[in-house]
Amino acid sequence: MTALRAPPFDGLGDLELAGLCAKRDEAALRHVITANNQRMFRAAWSILRNRWDAEEAVQAAYLKAFDKIGSFAGRSALSTWLTRIAVNEALARLRSGRRRREQFEAQGVPILDQYREALMRGSEPVSPDATLAREQLRALLERAVAGLPDAFRSVFVLREVEGLSVEETAEALGLSPATVKTRLLRARRKLQDALAPEVRTALEGAFPFAGADCERMTARVLKALHIE
Repeated sequence: MTALRAPPFDGLGDLELAGLCAKRDEAALRHVITANNQRMFRAAWSILRNRWDAEEAVQAAYLKAFDKIGSFAGRSALSTWLTRIAVNEALARLRSGRRRREQFEAQGVPILDQYREALMRGSEPVSPDATLAREQLRALLERAVAGLPDAFRSVFVLREVEGLSVEETAEALGLSPATVKTRLLRARRKLQDALAPEVRTALEGAFPFAGADCERMTARVLKALHIE
């Protein structure tokens, strides 16, 4: 079913929006998917640590969610409800992947994890140097977050990256608020410890000023001194 006009979705409550989705209102479905894509992807990635697998998990989560969205009772935010479904889907895939890996390893078949592009990519026009620096920083942060213990990673991503409250994070992950606070604190400490040497190493090669840059500056100074 396709709506004749797009309603002001931002003014609708979650129950109304869920009701439209249950009727397969295309505009409402598009709105919900667009509004929740990034959060659900990041939640799935925090568990699976693989872009392709996370995308597959999110797609499956949407299909499951929209199949039963008529049962959404509004006891939590629609976005939290969807995130919880994505988390469960990712966890199920993680368990399934582990079982397959154990079977393969038992047969002597090597498993290769293929990592895709950085977790987040901006699209705004910036200089090539700024783009490279940003991508390097994102890659550095992604590696550090991916290296967190499983119990801490999802909490960190939902709280620090997605900005969910302690209560929302607890509900999405099926944890107590106290556990969320404890795991977030430990995740921050582990990231600080992990990033310190990497940042130091990265900075040693940062801000290069050699080769053509050095020659250009030399020429500018000499010209300013009237020495050519």
